[in-house]
Amino acid sequence: MIVHLKGRLDSTGIDHAVIDVGGVGYLVGASARTLSALGPIGEACTVFTELLVGEDFQRLVGFSSADERDWFRLLTAVQGVGARVALAILSALEPVDLSRAIASGDKAMVARANGVGPKLAQRIVMELKDKVGGIALGVGPAVVNAAPGASADAVSALLNLGFRPNEASVAVAAADEELGPAASLDALVRLALRKASKS
Repeated sequence: MIVHLKGRLDSTGIDHAVIDVGGVGYLVGASARTLSALGPIGEACTVFTELLVGEDFQRLVGFSSADERDWFRLLTAVQGVGARVALAILSALEPVDLSRAIASGDKAMVARANGVGPKLAQRIVMELKDKVGGIALGVGPAVVNAAPGASADAVSALLNLGFRPNEASVAVAAADEELGPAASLDALVRLALRKASKS
């Protein structure tokens, strides 16, 4: 499984980028938001990836953050949402806005994405409403201070230990705020556990 690529941005297209990693070019599908975050051609970049495998294809999809990748996974688990529609949603909405829209049942906001009609937006909101806390979104800016993906991984660890999504998100946000952007995942989880047990 390829989880991320670190290399040089070789080229971009309407819905993809080519990342040169040690002389090998990886074609990576991406949302408009991710493409704009990659930086200029020829510069170093990092993308978090998801490998899609079908009967007659393999496709690598890239994201500017682990949170965006987590949302892609959640969205594509909804019936009727394929990779193209999920990327369209992530092009139209930032992860934190998508989290708020789903948490508040705002199907109109989800339907702003190309290819998402009212019925599909309703299904997305209904199926994902109980899952938005699991990827550390909508908690506030403190969550984004840690290393990319660390907050989401820390929340996931707490969820696996039986904490409720909101408890896990709040505890990780508080730990992240205290430890700062250099915090390791291990330190983040340990402090979050202490904070969660006190609440």
